Amino acid sequence: MNPKRKQRLIIVSFLVIGVSATVGLIMTALSNNVNHFYNPTEVVQGAAPVNKSIRVGGMVVDGSVNRDAQSLAVVFSVTDYNNNVDVKYTGILPDLFREGQGIVATGKLDAQGVFQAEEVLAKHDEKYMPPEVQRALDKAQDAAPAQTY
Repeated sequence: MNPKRKQRLIIVSFLVIGVSATVGLIMTALSNNVNHFYNPTEVVQGAAPVNKSIRVGGMVVDGSVNRDAQSLAVVFSVTDYNNNVDVKYTGILPDLFREGQGIVATGKLDAQGVFQAEEVLAKHDEKYMPPEVQRALDKAQDAAPAQTY
């Protein structure tokens, strides 16, 4: 093989390896930062991973909000009208957070099936519902008979 051709082959090989490694690292970094959305039914059925950062959303169940008088800890349930998931959060809740309203919480599901929230977001007006929460609620209402909570 011609020395010049061999040198070009080596350079091209290193470029291909370098680009492949860069793309692999980028894909790994992006996949680690993705927070997948799950509705309460998917969480109850075991579709949501344990101890991995995810988002859970739905409606806050009426009468389920329990605040600790000594701290900022609060426990409440979120529903998609088929199943409920208990959520624990320590911090200041959004001003618009209340029972019967839609929320999306980011955090991790523990081994007992309780969602340990790191962030809670509430809808910002009467008509707005986060799109993934609206889809999950519509899907749940289509799949099961109406229930009251």
